[in-house]
Amino acid sequence: MKELQRALGYTFSDETILRRALTLKGANERFNNESLECLGDSLIGFVVACKFYDEGLDEGGITERKKSAVNDRALAEVSVKLGLDKALIKPKGEFKNKKAIPSAYEAVAAAIYLDGGMAAASDFILRTLDFSRSERDYIALLQEKLQSLGEKLPDYSHGFDLGDGKMHDFQVNVTVRGKSFSGRGGNTAAAKRAAAKSAYTSLFLKK
Repeated sequence: MKELQRALGYTFSDETILRRALTLKGANERFNNESLECLGDSLIGFVVACKFYDEGLDEGGITERKKSAVNDRALAEVSVKLGLDKALIKPKGEFKNKKAIPSAYEAVAAAIYLDGGMAAASDFILRTLDFSRSERDYIALLQEKLQSLGEKLPDYSHGFDLGDGKMHDFQVNVTVRGKSFSGRGGNTAAAKRAAAKSAYTSLFLKK
């Protein structure tokens, strides 16, 4: 448990609640993480929504970025990175519950909240989730926003490499509402995402 807590970046005052967060129902019918999963799901959604709200996203932006940053695949990846998959207390015999690994992250987030309060839980969630995943959604966000307004869709340029030959530095421009916005990245896909983010942020986020 000590090694796991080091990975989590949080030391429990009561390790019993951490053990409960890692215990699947099949392993113990009365002492398991089902209720913690439910609490953690709501808690994570709230903390992440607050983060995106503070960044100035509108309703659509908050919803779309939450979908990318907080889904089973994203939570499974961070659970494995933290070692929660290996720490799970499972029932004996064959085990095929794919939901258990992402749910472990939800249960642990709830356990930290119950043990250390909201500040500790928020710190854990904001520190461990991979928010860079949601950068991919700016292309979709920009297009969907313009479609909803009945406006012309964004026009992206072909990427061109500004690098020195040893290191790539691609730039992509996007034209929206007659204005041009640039994005740069290590490849054209990254540059396109950056350009879409620049346009969306400039045109649609709260001032």
